Amino acid sequence: MSAEGKEASKALRRALKQYNLKFSVILNDPDMAPFRAMPEFKQLQEEARKGGEEVGGSFRRDLKLISEVQAPFRGIRKFFYVALFLAAGISTLFTVPRFILAIQGGDGAPGVLETVQNLAINIGGGAAFIAIYLWENKKEEEQISRITRDETLSRLPVRLANNRTVELSALRENTRPVIIAGTAENVERSIRASQKYREDLLKRGVLIIPLVWSKNNPTKPKKKLGFGVRPPVDEFEQRIQAAAAKGVIQGEKRFKAEPVSPVEWESWVREQQESEGVTPGEDVFVVLRLDGRIRKSGRGMPEWVDIVNELAPLDTFISKLEK
Repeated sequence: MSAEGKEASKALRRALKQYNLKFSVILNDPDMAPFRAMPEFKQLQEEARKGGEEVGGSFRRDLKLISEVQAPFRGIRKFFYVALFLAAGISTLFTVPRFILAIQGGDGAPGVLETVQNLAINIGGGAAFIAIYLWENKKEEEQISRITRDETLSRLPVRLANNRTVELSALRENTRPVIIAGTAENVERSIRASQKYREDLLKRGVLIIPLVWSKNNPTKPKKKLGFGVRPPVDEFEQRIQAAAAKGVIQGEKRFKAEPVSPVEWESWVREQQESEGVTPGEDVFVVLRLDGRIRKSGRGMPEWVDIVNELAPLDTFISKLEK
C-alpha cells in the first residue's frame, strides 16, 4: 500500500463518517480514478459494503435497497425463519421438564418415546430454521457483493468510435457490452475472429471492449490523486450526459469501444475473476445484458457464433424484456 493511498483513504474515512459524504461521490468523481485502482479503495469499499461504523452506513443501505428489489421476499422469509426458530426454542423449553419426568418415571409421567420424539422435532426444527436463516444471510451478502461489482462496472468509462467518452451505464437498453481481457495476441485474434459475425453481432447490440493485461502492476496509478481538477458531476448533469450518449448510440453503429481507464478496468476484471474462482490474469470474457447486469462469463476468448446464437436481435420481444 502506498503512502499516498493511505493518506487518501484516511481523509475519505473522516469525510464519510464526520461529514456524511456519500460513497457514490467516491465512485463518481473522475479525479478519484487513480484511487479507485488502488488496494486502499477495495478495502474502503469492502468496509462500506459491510456497513462499518468508520465509513458510515449510507452505501450499505443503498445496496440493501437494491438487493430487496431484486429479492423482494427475502426479508419476509428471514422474519419467519426467526419466528419459527423462537417457537421451536420455546417449545423445547417446555419439553425438557417433561423429558426429565419421563426419565424419572412414576405415576402420571409422560411416555419416554413420545417425549423424545417431541424434543427431537423441536431441536431439529430449530437447528434447521437457523441453518436456513444463515444460508439466506450468506446469499444476501453474495448478492450485495455482486451488486457492488455491478455498480463499479457501470461507472467505468469507455471511448466510442466517435471519440465520445461515456460511462458504461449510458449504454444500457440498446447495447450488450462484451468485455474480453487477456494478452495482446489473444485479444487481437478474438477481435479478428469476430469480424466474420460483425453484422449479426451489431443486430444484437454487441459492443466489444478489449482489455489487454498490463505488464506492470495493475493497481499502480499512473497519475497523482487530486481534487478540483474537474468538478464533480451532479445528478442532473449525469442525466443530461446519459440522454445525450443514448442519442449518439442510437444514431451510430458501433462495434468496438476503448476502455478509457485501463487500470480501473483491469482492477474490476481481476476482482470479478477472484469472485468466480478464476486465477487473476487468465484470459476471460464477460457478456453483459441490456440492463447492465452480467449475463455470462468464462475462461478464454468467446466463441462468437455461440454469442450470436444465444442473443436475440434488439428488435425482438425477448430483447425488450431484457431491458
